[in-house]
Amino acid sequence: QVQLVESGGGLVQPGGSLRLSCAASGNIFRINIMGWSRQAPGKQRELVATITSGGTTNYADSVKGRFTISRDNAKNTVYLQMDNLKPEDTAVYYCNADLSVGRLYNHNNYWGQGTQVTVSS
Repeated sequence: QVQLVESGGGLVQPGGSLRLSCAASGNIFRINIMGWSRQAPGKQRELVATITSGGTTNYADSVKGRFTISRDNAKNTVYLQMDNLKPEDTAVYYCNADLSVGRLYNHNNYWGQGTQVTVSS
């Protein structure tokens, strides 16, 4: 079965940095799109960043200039480098992927379990 596993969350002071990773495993034929979303307590889930199969990236306005999304296709892994973190970045961060599985091009959406990021003094 296809699975997404996030790691790298933790507690950091304002202005600090964290690097999240999300590894996809299973019978993956192709990674179409991967991205990160976040959800703070009592708030709706917010799309943070995405990266396409061609390497095109998109970011929420709130994180532009501070976060960088990247991918390692050989490892089926996507990363989120988070710099200059702010208290408002505190949330559970979820990896999301649109993957082709099996032997043909197709679309299947998967979510990871989430990793907690807390920005506090």
